[in-house]
Amino acid sequence: MEQFSPSDMKAILHSKRANMYYLEYCRVMQKDGRVLYLTETLSNKKAGENQYFNIPIANTTVLLLGNGTSITQAAMRMLAQAGVLVGFCGGGGTPLYMACEVEWFTPQSEYRPTEYLHGWLQFWFDDGKRLEAAKTFQRTRLDYLERIWTKDKDLKSEGFALQDSILQTSFQIFHNRTDAATKQSDLLLTEAQLTKALYKYAANAVNIEGFKREHQGSTKNSNDKANDFLNHGNYLAYGLAACCLWVLGIPHGFAVMHGKTRRGALVFDVADLIKDAIVLPWAFICAKENATEQEFRQQVLQKFTDHKALDFMFDTVKSLALQSQGEE
Repeated sequence: MEQFSPSDMKAILHSKRANMYYLEYCRVMQKDGRVLYLTETLSNKKAGENQYFNIPIANTTVLLLGNGTSITQAAMRMLAQAGVLVGFCGGGGTPLYMACEVEWFTPQSEYRPTEYLHGWLQFWFDDGKRLEAAKTFQRTRLDYLERIWTKDKDLKSEGFALQDSILQTSFQIFHNRTDAATKQSDLLLTEAQLTKALYKYAANAVNIEGFKREHQGSTKNSNDKANDFLNHGNYLAYGLAACCLWVLGIPHGFAVMHGKTRRGALVFDVADLIKDAIVLPWAFICAKENATEQEFRQQVLQKFTDHKALDFMFDTVKSLALQSQGEE
C-alpha cells in the first residue's frame, strides 16, 4: 500500500477544505502517522480509559485550541506539513477578554506564492489606490450579503428578506457614502452605520427587544446570547481570513480598512467580507432558539461551507492583488 507523507496532503487546496476544528479539554497528539485528540469522559475516567478521535488534517484549514488543551511537538510537525493553521484561544473559540487575541501558529513553509504579495504591494503604498481597494472590499461584502440572503432558504424562513424597505434604504446610503468617501475613516463610519442597521433589522426579525452590541455577554438572556454568538462567529471568520492570507503569502499588517497601526488588521478586513452575510443573522437566530454554543458553531460552520465562504475570500483577495498587477 502506497504511503503518503503529511506534506503530500497539501494537494487539497485550502479554499476547498471543509473542516475547522475547535477543541477543549483534550490532548492533541500524533499516533501511528495520524493526528488525534484524546479525551477522558466522566464515565471512563475511573477505569483509566481514553477515547481517541482522528483529525483529518488533509481536509482541515484551522485548528483552534481552547480551554484545557495541550498539543505535542509531533502533532504540530504533522499539522505544519499539512498546512493547517493552529491557534490558541479562550473558551468557545473567543478570547476570554477582548484584549486577548488569538495567537496564530502558521506553518513555516517558504514555498508559497509571491505573486499576490507583489500585486498587493503595488497598490498598498499609494494612499489613493489603497482607498480604492478598501472601497472594493466594502462593495464586495454587501454584494455577498445580498447574494446569500437572496438564495438561503433557511434565512428566508426566519424572516430575513432583502426586499425590506429599511434594508434597501440602508444599502443605498452605504453605496452612496462608500463612493463619496475620501479617507478610510469615512469608510469605517459608513461600515459601522450599516452594521448597526443590520443589528436592528436582525433583532426585529427574531423578536429580540432592546438589543445593544456588547463585547462581553453573560448568556443570561437572548440579548446576551446574541452578543456571545456574534463574538464567537466573528473569531471563526478571523480563522478563515488568517488561513486565506497565509496561503496567499500576504502579511496581516497590509490592511486597507482598519489602519496601519494594527498588526493583524488585514485579517479583520478579509473576515468582514462574510461576517454580515453569515455570522450576523445566525447569531440572532440561534440566540432566539436558545441554542448552545456548540449548536451555533456547527450551524455557522455549515453555512460557511454551503456558501463557499473561504472560496469567496480567496477569490476576492486574489482578484484585488492580480488586478493591481495588471494595471502596471
